[in-house]
Amino acid sequence: MKVLVIGSGGREHALCWKLRESPSVEKVYAIPGSDGMQDVASSVPVASQEDILDFARLMQVDLTVAGPETVLAEGLGDRFREAGLPFFGPSQAAARIEGSKGFAKELMKKYHIPTAAYETFTSEEDAVAYVKAQTKYPLVIKADGLAAGKGVVIAQDEAEALEAVRDMMEGKSFGAAGTTVVIEEFMEGEEASVLSFCDGTTIVPMISSQDHKRIHDGDEGPNTGGMGAYAPAPVMTVDLMKTVQETILQPACDAMRAEGYPFVGCLYAGLMITSEGPKVVEFNCRFGDPETEVVLPMLDGDLAEIMMHCVNGTLSPEDVHWKDGYAVDVVLASEGYPAGHTDGDAICGIEDAQRAGCHIFHAGTKKKSGAFVTAGGRVLNVVARGATLREARDKAYEGVSHIQWRGMQYRRDIAAKGLKHLESQK
Repeated sequence: MKVLVIGSGGREHALCWKLRESPSVEKVYAIPGSDGMQDVASSVPVASQEDILDFARLMQVDLTVAGPETVLAEGLGDRFREAGLPFFGPSQAAARIEGSKGFAKELMKKYHIPTAAYETFTSEEDAVAYVKAQTKYPLVIKADGLAAGKGVVIAQDEAEALEAVRDMMEGKSFGAAGTTVVIEEFMEGEEASVLSFCDGTTIVPMISSQDHKRIHDGDEGPNTGGMGAYAPAPVMTVDLMKTVQETILQPACDAMRAEGYPFVGCLYAGLMITSEGPKVVEFNCRFGDPETEVVLPMLDGDLAEIMMHCVNGTLSPEDVHWKDGYAVDVVLASEGYPAGHTDGDAICGIEDAQRAGCHIFHAGTKKKSGAFVTAGGRVLNVVARGATLREARDKAYEGVSHIQWRGMQYRRDIAAKGLKHLESQK
């Protein structure tokens, strides 16, 4: 079959790579794609939904896969379904589970899905009054709309909370995404992510993973789009995964179907493992980034066939199998990220890292005079698999050691929490 992937980042590179591996796939296109994806996909430089639809018709694409949440929130999936074209990704109505944090919280409240206590505000005056009445900190302030994975402030005191509310609601931090805010209790625990395949009725979890959001080691510094990940996450035991399936994933799938917008695609549950059990931090309506870059290398099977089962409403747990071992992804970022970034710095050593046994997924690069240069905040994902978590981690960092450019930054403690869990289990 011919497959089209929408997007241009590291997540989309990983999707294209895994789909190109699928025995059922003969050709992969990416819109708009990137120079770094040319090894696995043909880039198509079109932008509008109408152009994307026209291309899929013209090339007789058998399956289209959405990468970023933006196209889903804009209703691209609806356009494809109306045209009778298979599309892996939720409708615009179902994508609200990520597109509006307030909407997601109301859904969880109605269907008794465990999450943090919260309040939603459209008035800055009311939000400020609520913050001033709080006595327990930290407090979590979230922009209601899409903010590229960065619309969350963990306020340590009242002054910080008030500043976050004002900056969000006045449009200074996240534009229109922050004009409505959700304020919720801070949950103590360890975070983990579970992505799932969903056909509207049946939901099948992928292996767990753990993202590293902060820019610096030890979870210090500002939030980013993600500085690395590993899978599976030892904090997610077999019993916890069963609990997540029974109390969070299946209820969310059932809730959306009951509300009239069945979810078809990848449902991402960001979780906090608390003393009271797993609770939802957030839902996303698409593959996570950088979680995808570690989860997909562990998938043992034909990704395109699994996605077609989701599209056709025929998904079964027997369709999804996993390799033994672990995968680790270290994200290499440009100077100044996440506040900003530099572009055009020459990158050396990508081929050497590949020869060391790593997958290199391009997040923000372009080719200039035949060589790759930086073209974004997050630039490369260096991914390695191993029989043990330590082996995968060491192999990934060996790959990192071969790559250089001016101002390159990365975390040196990816998967450290996972290793600590494994040590404690001995």
